[in-house]
Amino acid sequence: MSNPILVERDGDVATLTFNDPDRRNAMTEPMGLAFAEHIGALSADGSLRAVVITGAGKAFSAGGDLDWIQAKNDAGRADPGGPTRRANREAMRAFYGLFLSVRKLPCPTVAALNGAAVGAGFCVALACDLRVAAREARMGLNFARLGIHPGMGATWTLPRIVGPAQAADLLLTGRLLDGEEAASMGLVNRCVERDAVLSEAQALARQIAESAPAAVRGTRAALDRALDATLEDQLSFEADRQAECYETADLQEGLAAAREKRAPRFRGA
Repeated sequence: MSNPILVERDGDVATLTFNDPDRRNAMTEPMGLAFAEHIGALSADGSLRAVVITGAGKAFSAGGDLDWIQAKNDAGRADPGGPTRRANREAMRAFYGLFLSVRKLPCPTVAALNGAAVGAGFCVALACDLRVAAREARMGLNFARLGIHPGMGATWTLPRIVGPAQAADLLLTGRLLDGEEAASMGLVNRCVERDAVLSEAQALARQIAESAPAAVRGTRAALDRALDATLEDQLSFEADRQAECYETADLQEGLAAAREKRAPRFRGA
């Protein structure tokens, strides 16, 4: 695996690809370090308006590296309740942070689930704002079936997307879904044929990119905080963001386009 993350840029939309198809894009520390590095660079790019994340080959990501997990299990069993438990805990927190760095992007993200998205791999998709899945893709959170507690934010993101009852079903059984069932419960936004997944996700990202950047970034931040905020707090947040937009040329352009019945041309200013 010479280059675990591929990056392509199409104007103001970037596509990141997990690139270890021979191992179904199993999540490793080198892949996580490369991913976090690219996310950091993209986060600093003010011209970026949307990011698509997908996997090379037939899988999005089949989850954590089983050999790595086995090594943690061997070490833990050799030192139950001892210093190894703390070391394993710290290692997991650091590992989560590498892949969940995707949440630090100020612009919206779209996961293109071209195939299997399981365990920690699916957690990365859940950390994205939107998801497009292949009809035949298999996805789910099989942690309990492996004998390990869910990680990578699964117990935080999943209830927020599908509600506590559906989250309990999926987390406690560890069962896998296809794209059709995932779409029916709102777990993914769109379900399409496998060969159309990436193009559909990129078209969705492009549609986002055509909206005013300040409004989009503010909306993403508002949605991210909404479930933990009171109505009064959220109203204040919205008022602050609208006040900021009143200072932009993009709002002036949007109003002009509405009056002239044409598509707006936002410049991010």
